[in-house]
Amino acid sequence: TEEDHQQQPNPPIRPKVSPITDSMAAVRSYSTATGNTVVPLRPAVKDYAWGIRGLDSRVARFALESGIIDEVDPDMPYAELWIGTHEKGPAQLISGTTLEELLGCQLPFLFKVLSCGKTLSIQAHPDKKLAEKLHIDNPQAYGDSNHKPEMAIALTPFEAMCGFRRIEEISQLLKKHPEFSACISNEAKLAVFMSDDPESQSEALRTLFHSFMNCDRDVSTEQLKKLLKRLYAEQSLNPHDHSSPPWERKCARAVLRLAQQFPNDAGAMAPFFLNYLLIAPGEAFFMAPNEPHAYVAGEIIECMACSDNVVRAGLTPKFKDVPNLVDMLTYSMGGPSIDAGTPCYGDTRIIRYTPPVPEFEVMIMTCNPGETLTMPQLSVAAIFIVIEGSGTTDNDDGQRLVMRPGRTYFIPAGCPPLTLAVNEIKRGPLRIAVAHENLHADDPTVVNPDKPQHWKGEFDVNRPRLEIPDLAAESPRSPRQNELL
Repeated sequence: TEEDHQQQPNPPIRPKVSPITDSMAAVRSYSTATGNTVVPLRPAVKDYAWGIRGLDSRVARFALESGIIDEVDPDMPYAELWIGTHEKGPAQLISGTTLEELLGCQLPFLFKVLSCGKTLSIQAHPDKKLAEKLHIDNPQAYGDSNHKPEMAIALTPFEAMCGFRRIEEISQLLKKHPEFSACISNEAKLAVFMSDDPESQSEALRTLFHSFMNCDRDVSTEQLKKLLKRLYAEQSLNPHDHSSPPWERKCARAVLRLAQQFPNDAGAMAPFFLNYLLIAPGEAFFMAPNEPHAYVAGEIIECMACSDNVVRAGLTPKFKDVPNLVDMLTYSMGGPSIDAGTPCYGDTRIIRYTPPVPEFEVMIMTCNPGETLTMPQLSVAAIFIVIEGSGTTDNDDGQRLVMRPGRTYFIPAGCPPLTLAVNEIKRGPLRIAVAHENLHADDPTVVNPDKPQHWKGEFDVNRPRLEIPDLAAESPRSPRQNELL
């Protein structure tokens, strides 16, 4: 039963407010009086059952470094770090003032770090129109009226299920796994086998997903047990069998893994109809509204429109809204495009990830030992977090910060640009992630799977290096930048 998955909730992790101390590097040198200085932030930390426990979690280590918690509980699943103005987890200044109070408004985006130790729910995020309707109809489950397109950038190898498989793959899996087939109506299977054009294939996906999600629980549970018994027996008898294609073997392994995490949940068969992805650190993908997905394992930074609306349907003890999920999906085939970003602002050490939505984009900046790197001056407010390495910063106003993984800061619009520096004796680079309102919306790097494009990058000789000149034209450049330009 669903109650079998329920766990006793951990006590909430509350941000603490403490006076400025010497251990908070350079905090004393900052003033918000001018409204034009970098401001240290305290994010909000979330513990969910799927998080990574103890110090193995980046979220835990970052929370400890940013001063939100005094110590890390080895048994606590630290899942998410929220950096933004959303009411469910507002970032705060050292004084306890929220970032929204400082700004007088909400930021259009929410920046997160995720540490996934086990699979998240099968879910999708509503578009703006549906979000408004869901908020009116069920404000307790859907606490705001905003849409939630999101982009994930991997910090470690990251596994996820995203988007529906090609109809040909699903057809083959229905024939190969009779237990999965038994959870689908004859009408839905016929639709899958007979579909031969994009319109009929989309309708076949809808019919199949509706049939699977509405399968009698006793039937799906019994068929899952039979499937697991057969797969375990096959692995035991021939653990090195390579007669099946690699993608089919990966499907079977994914089902076994999900079934261990969520016993008796038919959602463990989701890899039979959702694409199973593995992306490398530095790679990213964009999830548009109304597309099914479930994160499986690994750590990422995630940026999204400022919303917490999630429509769930499986692999979770939380509220499941199957009818709305079935109705809202686009039923397009294929997974998201995998993107590695593109250089920007005339420096290969600054990589931008730009989705096809106006609310946000992300830059990853890498400063190597013995180098300096000047951040571009932005015309919009930004947030950044140190994700790797250590170093220092400085700017024309004499503002200095010590950079350590987990330190988080707010940059007001028009703030004098910071120059990152890493001592030459360091053995690794300083890397920060910067989120802000989308300034390259007309030139996205992360695209929808149905509109594949090839990107020449921002060093294309046939177009200007700086597409928005007022952002960086006045920024002081490092010697390395001058060499490139």
